[in-house]
Amino acid sequence: MKRQLPKVHDLAPLMKFKKPELDRKKHRLASALTIEDLRRIAKRRTPKAAFDYTDGSAEAELSIERARQAFRDIEFHPAILRDVSKVTTGRQVLGAPVSLPFGIAPTGFTRMMQTEGEIAGAHAAAKAGIPFSLSTMGTASIEDVKAANPHGRNWFQLYMWKDRDRSMQLVSRAAAAGYDALLVTVDVPVAGARLRDKRNGMTIPPALTLRTVLDAAPRPQWWIDFLTTEPLAFASLDRWSGTVAELLDSMFDPTVTFEDLAWIKSQWPGKLVVKGIQRVEDARAVTDLGADGIVLSNHGGRQLDRAPVPFHLLPEVVKEVGADTEVLLDTGIMSGADIVAAVALGARFTLVGRAYLYGLMAGGEAGVNRAIEILAEQVERTMRLLGVTALDELTPQHVTQLVRLVPRPRPAGRPST
Repeated sequence: MKRQLPKVHDLAPLMKFKKPELDRKKHRLASALTIEDLRRIAKRRTPKAAFDYTDGSAEAELSIERARQAFRDIEFHPAILRDVSKVTTGRQVLGAPVSLPFGIAPTGFTRMMQTEGEIAGAHAAAKAGIPFSLSTMGTASIEDVKAANPHGRNWFQLYMWKDRDRSMQLVSRAAAAGYDALLVTVDVPVAGARLRDKRNGMTIPPALTLRTVLDAAPRPQWWIDFLTTEPLAFASLDRWSGTVAELLDSMFDPTVTFEDLAWIKSQWPGKLVVKGIQRVEDARAVTDLGADGIVLSNHGGRQLDRAPVPFHLLPEVVKEVGADTEVLLDTGIMSGADIVAAVALGARFTLVGRAYLYGLMAGGEAGVNRAIEILAEQVERTMRLLGVTALDELTPQHVTQLVRLVPRPRPAGRPST
């Protein structure tokens, strides 16, 4: 083989040195190409108790693993030779437009994960044109979130407390602030057994113990932010100095019934969505009660371990109630491809919780922007590769749910209600 020394004019086109990025946060976030990448960054930067509260679920954590596996166990069926030069990722959801087929799910204790908390999420949602959901257990007030997202869509998530008057005061505040949907969560009669939190001795707010001080050593920025900003407290309720499970069990009402749900609906002027549906029969019951939407969800695996996988339930529930109400879905979503698969099988919209929090822990508001950007890019790319240009073109013909766990036949008869 004949060889020769390269000439300068041959080398010049190959020399494309990038200007170094001196902003460490920008460099860190730009290097994240997936939500899992953000998760790894978040784990490095967040104390163990706070990270595990976000990352963990109940008991053996089978529910969340099964939910994520269900999305991995899909097969796409792309159509070829379609013009996909222009793709639209928006649609109407609960009576108003969204720019993407996902929104930010309600999450509690958010400033514990990263001090910018819900305000960062609300700003990012406003920028992306997607809804932001504020939890009853949020660490920013209803009014402050509205101020952070004044022209966008804000949803309020309600846990019914034993003190009904205080619960409905929150509902009234959300209505007065212009929130357009109320997400009534119905799968927390009592707290799930979140064993990571118990093993970490996790309290709200985090306590300074020998363990937490040692854990802080490699993560000084988190503790600097935590100790030099406003003390962690719940904007919608009194301060608390115990474990999460103790808080939930002391406050939440295990006697709530369908009659109570009807009463809540009568008090709310906007769209009412019931979050935590895990059976077809319950989807039909709340739809008949007049719910504008339902969220198929097992609370991110944080309540009943071995609960049904929402993504598995989706086709059957859509068949039962999809013509009568909007079906939303959460739990296990870690990519834009997961979102596209859910939409193809009939979900009107999806909610992301952990994916948003991984971004928040990785880089505050900039990290949330990056999480949304990653998911949006994946949604659009997956649609193009499937040969569709709009969400309404996605159908069950684009997705097959591959079988891994096959249930034994159940005894005849309908489950009790």
